[in-house]
Amino acid sequence: MKNVKPKLPGKPAKTKSATGRRTPPRTTGVYSRDEISEIFRRFSIQRPEPKGELEHVNPFTLVVAVALSAQATDAGVNRATRALFAVADTPEKMLALGEEKVRDYIKTIGLFRNKAKNVIALSEKLITDFGGEVPRTREELVTLPGVGRKTANVVLSMAFGQATIAVDTHILRIANRLCLAPGKTPDEVEAKLSRIIPDEYLYHAHHWLILHGRYCCKARKPECERCVIADICKAPEKTCDIPAPLVELPQQVLPVAG
Repeated sequence: MKNVKPKLPGKPAKTKSATGRRTPPRTTGVYSRDEISEIFRRFSIQRPEPKGELEHVNPFTLVVAVALSAQATDAGVNRATRALFAVADTPEKMLALGEEKVRDYIKTIGLFRNKAKNVIALSEKLITDFGGEVPRTREELVTLPGVGRKTANVVLSMAFGQATIAVDTHILRIANRLCLAPGKTPDEVEAKLSRIIPDEYLYHAHHWLILHGRYCCKARKPECERCVIADICKAPEKTCDIPAPLVELPQQVLPVAG
């Protein structure tokens, strides 16, 4: 017996953004506008308030945590930064701590020597160029040592409430695997996702995609039977066409740094 696919909603309403009215999301050539809207509608029901999993206590510790997370897991970074942030949660305190002691705190993280150097350098730059405050623009953030576009986008979203797409390894993989926004580079994938995701879903979109890639559409073996978009997904390797029940997941419980 054929599976009956749920009827997709109509076209998403056009909404205004901070820069004015965006053009309606465009098809990727593989997904229709309605299908893209339905994907993110389901994610929004599954995780109404998705959260990043890096522990932090303020914008400065968030910048440091995201910079440390390159080629490392969030869990591994959290284990290293709990003690670090307890003694150094401002650029001034971090600079006073010094590179050698920072290195001791984060030595369980990959590339810790270079990262410790960057943490001290970005702390110094924040003090000398920005009065000790984390800047609120991407252009300024990427001038900080160890801070690239992805880190800047995470900070803009999580610390300052701006709608950005921070493309990490999970999103790069998901965007290509699902044929949602195929691209060889994070910048290419970011640009495509920013064009196709409806305005009303843009703010949480990168967290939804990250969490979907981390817990369902896993790198080695996607768990298609647990996927709420299995019927819409156009990944060539998917193993199931029946979507998992669309229910809200238990609220994320994130450890408190300290």
